[in-house]
Amino acid sequence: MTPPPDVPDERVHTERVPAERVPAEQVPAEQVRAERIRAERIRAERALCGLVNGLAQRIGDHLREHATGLGLTAAQATALRELHGPLTMRELAGRMSCEPSNATFVVDRLERQGLVERRPHPTDRRARQLVLTPAGAGLRERLLALLAADSPLARLGPEQRLALQELLERALARP
Repeated sequence: MTPPPDVPDERVHTERVPAERVPAEQVPAEQVRAERIRAERIRAERALCGLVNGLAQRIGDHLREHATGLGLTAAQATALRELHGPLTMRELAGRMSCEPSNATFVVDRLERQGLVERRPHPTDRRARQLVLTPAGAGLRERLLALLAADSPLARLGPEQRLALQELLERALARP
């Protein structure tokens, strides 16, 4: 039986109203504070990710610009930058953030240019090590000098670069 219109239905008073429809003065201050903190964390995360992405893009543009000036592709320049000692193809691919097959393609081109050699691995007969030739080492030094000269990180002092490096390493560390 339905109550007469002037008598309130008790069910209306026992149902929960979703939080977004509750007037602000009825929401506990603690809940409001928690929601503000959560929203601020989301904004800060988005802003920080945007900055990291922007920096990565600027570093990539900077690398491509100097690579082109040296007659290299960005991938070749990245490989030369990362080849500071003997590495396996898998190690180089990890440093280049690509698949080993992609690194192989890049190294094949560097090898044809006389910049890299493949040598037997001293302890693993299945693997080969990548080593810079004297010409490759010289080109790598020129590349590194160009990249350092007007780097997007050049505005940071040595202590700031170290602090940034430590923060990025902490952010990238696996839990």
